[in-house]
Amino acid sequence: MSFRDVLETFDNPFPQRNYVIETICPEFTSLCPKTGQPDFGTLTISYIPDRRCFELKSLKLYLQQYRNHGAFYEAVTNTILDDLVAVTQPRWMKIVGAFTPRGGIRTSVITEYTAPDSPPTQSPR
Repeated sequence: MSFRDVLETFDNPFPQRNYVIETICPEFTSLCPKTGQPDFGTLTISYIPDRRCFELKSLKLYLQQYRNHGAFYEAVTNTILDDLVAVTQPRWMKIVGAFTPRGGIRTSVITEYTAPDSPPTQSPR
């Protein structure tokens, strides 16, 4: 399931430059598909934009749609990456989903994208 249509973008004011935008979303919530209980986490989205940047209010509205959506951490984090890559087409993007402990176990999901036409480099972060 994708909530991609909610996301809005704007022109990168410095497309000639490689720079990292980091957005931290400390109140992310989704539902555990097994128990129906809420899962809480912090999403850190880092990216090097090409021509488009995502607009923050639309990102907030997009992420809020996961509050009633049941999915495992891995699916949520990778789907968010896929959706953000689709609308911004960045040179590079990384998402870290750091979820609060459940049953004494803490999980982080780290997923990354590099544009095929971007020169191979080490992750900026």
